[in-house]
Amino acid sequence: MGLLLSPLDGLAEQLGLAPTSSTLLVALTHSSYAAEHDCESNERLEFLGDAVVDLAVADLIITHYPHLDEGTGSLVRSRVVNESALARAARRLDLTRYLRVGRGVQKENGAERPSLLADAFEAVVASVYLECGYERARTFVQAALANDVASAAVQPGDADPKTRLRQWSEAHGRGSPDYVVSADGPAHDVRFTAKVLVGGVELASGLGRSKKAAEATAAEHALEGIDDA
Repeated sequence: MGLLLSPLDGLAEQLGLAPTSSTLLVALTHSSYAAEHDCESNERLEFLGDAVVDLAVADLIITHYPHLDEGTGSLVRSRVVNESALARAARRLDLTRYLRVGRGVQKENGAERPSLLADAFEAVVASVYLECGYERARTFVQAALANDVASAAVQPGDADPKTRLRQWSEAHGRGSPDYVVSADGPAHDVRFTAKVLVGGVELASGLGRSKKAAEATAAEHALEGIDDA
């Protein structure tokens, strides 16, 4: 009789973790499930993983794309470290198969939500970081997102979501977009939130570690909404 495999065996093997990893299980636990079962959710891990992903992608850009200056590098990173791109990375890992979500979220097929998947990807990165160290986490993140970075870096001008949103807005006679930015958090870990408005109507919002990054993310989200409309 063969050994009974854990449902997490396949994913754990990809990540270099033990199937019994407690942090991996937490990383795959949405707050809706945690509330129903009185256990820890992946929110704290997602917070940590966000920083690790940001650093790993910045490292990749600086190392492999020396022709990109700081401003353009930030734009490339904003195209990669955002909800949509990270959700795609999560789907490539088949994280939907492993996520633990509450009954309500499960009923609504909520495990497919881009926001939930992006958060889970960052939480999984944090699990790798905590158990295997930064180098392993960096290698994992860069392998998962290398193609996205390469696509965004091919034509840096095209990678600028603020420019593309402005062009769309002006072409439709709505003038230039306006951005309203607010900051939150301690001085050593400030997070910026940007809202983008076109014709006085808020289209989207975005988060970032700088005003520029938050505005770029907001513009990217607005463009995604326009494309989906």
